[in-house]
Formats: sequence, C-alpha cells, structure tokens
Amino acid sequence: MAREYALKALVMVELGGNDPEYAMHYLLQENPLSDRESSFCCELAAKTIEKKEELDKVIVQYLHNWQLDRLSAVIRSILRLGTFELLYLPDIPVSVTINEYIEISKLYQDEESAGFVNGILDNIKKRTGKSLK
Repeated sequence: MAREYALKALVMVELGGNDPEYAMHYLLQENPLSDRESSFCCELAAKTIEKKEELDKVIVQYLHNWQLDRLSAVIRSILRLGTFELLYLPDIPVSVTINEYIEISKLYQDEESAGFVNGILDNIKKRTGKSLK
C-alpha cells in the first residue's frame, strides 16, 4: 500500500499541482497506514520528488522510441519511484522492487504498461549492476 500511496501523491503533485506534503497528508488522512508504512511512503514520495531530474535522466536512457513527457503521468511516476528504489534503497531486494511496480502498473494501467515498466526497470537494474536478491 505504501508504494501505491506514494504513486498517488506523485500523480497529485504532477497533474494537480498539489504541494507534496498536502498530497501525502490528504492520502494518509483518508486511508491511514501503519507507522512503518506511512514513514516509508512519505520518504519514498518526498525523495523521489526531490531527485526527479536525476531520475528522469536515468530513465530516458532506456526509453527507446519514447519520450518521457509522452508517457502517462502514472507510468512516469511508477518509473521514477522504481528507479529511486533501485538506485537509493539498497536494502530492498531488487526483485521485490521490480515486482511491486509491475503489479502497480497492472492495477493502474494494463498488462502492456506492466511489461514496459518491467523492461525499463530491469535495464536500470542491469546498469546499476545489482543482482536479484
């Protein structure tokens, strides 16, 4: 759930122009998470937003025949969150990160989008030299 809420917050910020803290407060007020999940969610969303430009530079290296701004806000946000986890959260197994974002893609988009997300995140995993844990 924490990753889904982080995704929703990123989309609220990007499409709605909402303040990131407001978006998180709104989401967590409506659907409270455990303290641990809430903390992870807030950190994930805030740091992904903070490193957005850096994450986008990594992602665009793997967008063959696509432009980042032509992707849906949901897919852009999923790729940013997944890339952030792969690059900055080494304690989370790579296979967990990739699988979570594939499932979120299926939930909020479709199977084709999930395959796209899988391909991009898998290539970023290979670039970083991380092995599946």
